[in-house]
Amino acid sequence: MKRVLVWTMVFMGLSLAQVEVSFWHAMDGPAGRAIDEFAREFNSRQREYKVTPRYVGDYREAESKLVAALRSGSGPTLYQAEVVFFPKLVAEGSALALDEAVASVPKALTDDLYEAAWDYGIVGGKRYGLPFNTSTPVLFFNEDQLRAKGLKVPGNWAEFGNVARALTSRSSKGFIALSESWTFEAMVTSRGGNLVTPSGRPAFSSKEVVEALEFLQSLSKSGSITARNLAESTFAQLDFVRTKGMMVFASIANWPAAENFSFAFKLGVAPVPREPGGKVPLGGAQLVVIKGAKPEELRGAVEFWKYLMEPEVIARWVQASYYVPLRKSATPLLEQFYRENPYRKVAFEQIAYAQPRPRVPQFATWRNFLEEALERALKGGVPARQALEEAQRKAEAVR
Repeated sequence: MKRVLVWTMVFMGLSLAQVEVSFWHAMDGPAGRAIDEFAREFNSRQREYKVTPRYVGDYREAESKLVAALRSGSGPTLYQAEVVFFPKLVAEGSALALDEAVASVPKALTDDLYEAAWDYGIVGGKRYGLPFNTSTPVLFFNEDQLRAKGLKVPGNWAEFGNVARALTSRSSKGFIALSESWTFEAMVTSRGGNLVTPSGRPAFSSKEVVEALEFLQSLSKSGSITARNLAESTFAQLDFVRTKGMMVFASIANWPAAENFSFAFKLGVAPVPREPGGKVPLGGAQLVVIKGAKPEELRGAVEFWKYLMEPEVIARWVQASYYVPLRKSATPLLEQFYRENPYRKVAFEQIAYAQPRPRVPQFATWRNFLEEALERALKGGVPARQALEEAQRKAEAVR
């Protein structure tokens, strides 16, 4: 009996000595379930750290909750920071520098990471972020209707306009336009433009930005689009599923959630249309360690990230979430997954001409003005240039 009691006390001592790493994330559905599974596996493999994941809403809901938590001093250890919010956290001193902590990460791991994702975590010459989920926007389309009308998948914007008009009928629109900054940014970068200047100022009234919004307005005037704002994103999904709209831009990571719907048509996935030299903006998030974390909690967060970067874990993560694999050595493990449906590889193939989103702290605020301009132009009929110039003035006033 004494021996049992001793071992019980030893086990309790080990449990009490565990360092808890609270992890706030914005992944629900299959991706959220995968994170829970990864945390359980990591916790069972060692006794030093215990990762406790918590879903805190989508990216913007999570940002609001983190801001409130930071004010009250109750933030998590590890946080999944959307790539636009990430630079703001760094600028405000809310993210801890990770250079010393990652110094012990094997070079074989870091050299195996795709450069664009690994480099994104560096701000001002220091590392504050660790890559976790990386995506690109893609074009979802109703393949049955496209084929029935003898149309090809659009490769540039002139072709896209023609296809959108050709797919429009009395009962449906050719395209669902969401007044959201990331997918609109893709329409700008694919034309060779940017939403931010090289010097870090807003570029909302630049040539390519105005062209992109005027293009959408021309489709609206021809009756070829349905405009939805961010609050109506669920309706946008239903418009597409119910064949009220034939094409829509979204993250490749929206695909697993879309599979919960019962499609009455074959789902097609294509790259964002591009002009010569055009790019697509990388999306996703970086993992950051929030200020106030103890040194041992920071070490635990990095150890958990190293586990997440194991090729087998990355392969499982991609199959659950459809995000882009971050390590070269994980790609062969996904051959069967991609072979089952080649459309799954579209986002990954776009990495060849992808670019980071603006790493300007103020952009997290500026994008709100841009989205207001998109809604005013697409739903309110305000001329594109006028709406964008107003967004430009508001953004320039932010300090």
